[in-house]
Amino acid sequence: MNPLITRLLVLSPIERASEVAVGLIMVLSFTGALSVAHAGATDVRRMLMAAILCNLTWGIIDAAFYLIGCLAEYSRGVTLLLSARQSADATRVRQVIASVLPSKVAEVLLPEHYKHIHEQLKQLSPPASRLQLTGRNLRGALGVFLLVFLSTFPVVVPFMIIRDARLAWHISNVIAIALLFGCGHMLARYAGLRRIRTGLAMVGTGAALVALMIALGG
Repeated sequence: MNPLITRLLVLSPIERASEVAVGLIMVLSFTGALSVAHAGATDVRRMLMAAILCNLTWGIIDAAFYLIGCLAEYSRGVTLLLSARQSADATRVRQVIASVLPSKVAEVLLPEHYKHIHEQLKQLSPPASRLQLTGRNLRGALGVFLLVFLSTFPVVVPFMIIRDARLAWHISNVIAIALLFGCGHMLARYAGLRRIRTGLAMVGTGAALVALMIALGG
């Protein structure tokens, strides 16, 4: 498998769809604000540079916050594990273990199941208390950055190769709509929702957010 694809697969389908959608919405706030009726070559170049630099910056910011989230999750995991290992209160142990399980799974577990899990946890090696990032975390951050940044180019490429700004704008919007629909379709497939309806909902949500950003001067 392509190494780039392997990096991106570290992220969940929700994370992948969300990051692509964020990148698309950011770049659309620039292309959507361009007055194609009066835009000259200079205006288009400025728009392209602003859009690319914006998504480059947001890609870095999102990747940084992804790593912060990884550190927070690691710290929470260590805290819960130590709490479960050290507690002699069966009720407290059940609460800690249930807090990291899906609610429906926690509901069907019997007391003896929790007792068995508790015994297995006590046999684990003590976790490192120092916050640390893994290679998987770093690959995930790289994936976040690439998804946000690379999602810029399908939308801006028409402006790079087509001199007619109005035609480029229409083609760019068609591409953006298709990509937003694809994000919704991915989420629907993962969550078991209706794919076409979810794809259209993603397109509508993206359009509304872009309109809001333009209206607010973003």
